[in-house]
Amino acid sequence: MNTKQRKVMLALTLSYTVLILYFIFFAFGRADTLALDIGYTFLWVPDGFFRVPGLSDLLHPTLMDAVSLGNIAAFIPFGILIPLLYRTGFIRFMILFILSILVVETIQALTLLGSFDINDVIQNSSGAAIGFGAYRIGFRTNKLWTNIAAAGISALVLFMGIWGSFGIADKVFTKELAPFVAINDLQSSSEGSPPQGIRQDSFQISGQTVEPQLNVYSAEDKTTVTYTYSLGKREMYFILNYGIPDQVEPRGSLRVSADGQEYLSVSAEDQSEELGTSSIYLQEAKELTITLDGNMKMWDVGIREMKYAWN
Repeated sequence: MNTKQRKVMLALTLSYTVLILYFIFFAFGRADTLALDIGYTFLWVPDGFFRVPGLSDLLHPTLMDAVSLGNIAAFIPFGILIPLLYRTGFIRFMILFILSILVVETIQALTLLGSFDINDVIQNSSGAAIGFGAYRIGFRTNKLWTNIAAAGISALVLFMGIWGSFGIADKVFTKELAPFVAINDLQSSSEGSPPQGIRQDSFQISGQTVEPQLNVYSAEDKTTVTYTYSLGKREMYFILNYGIPDQVEPRGSLRVSADGQEYLSVSAEDQSEELGTSSIYLQEAKELTITLDGNMKMWDVGIREMKYAWN
């Protein structure tokens, strides 16, 4: 690379750096946050940096989709331009680049123009590493522009590879909601009688016809009944519908607890809605306890467990 070409590359690098710094500190309405008392935000624990938008997401892209891809793609040119201007090895380049991004993220947090996010550091560094790999692959001749074109194609191929790898890693390390499972399918040791069968008689609540599809729980002919289920320390959402039928006296209560901690308590006197629905998040709970009193009913009660794709 001759002196003139080097000056062009240096000018291009400086211009691109200024552009990236503008987006980091001032784009997306960041300056408006100065008027808000949000305090300093430092996110030190990696979380979700694998979550880049998939191909289906790009059919209806959002701003966050663009940011996720941009956090990687926007830093690829640094991996090409920096080693092109200054001879350096991969390890040295990555150490200096990561230190620079750490400084930028810290300034962003301290100036209240954003937050320090370790996820951004990882994604930005991934982009720079892609660029450096593209530089090593593409720059093999004495023709500058031919090398740049080869490096660009290599960067695109490597980027697609990283994108696909992140997508796979996201599936592997991210939990998703499993299909709904009726609560009566779980192991139980209940004082009351479990619901009988799947088909249940319909009833009216607040003038609406309720037709249970899975199960119905009630105190029946007892004053109070308690149902207890073993959860096996799983992460899940406990989902239930509840209310007091129109045809009976409006009295009764419902309590849901797990491992001694109460998550839901509803009575006929303080119930704001005569027909209620609730979804309760339970993390590694061992035992679920449901207590029904009076004429309160529950129906279509079950769980949706949080599972990894490989479970």
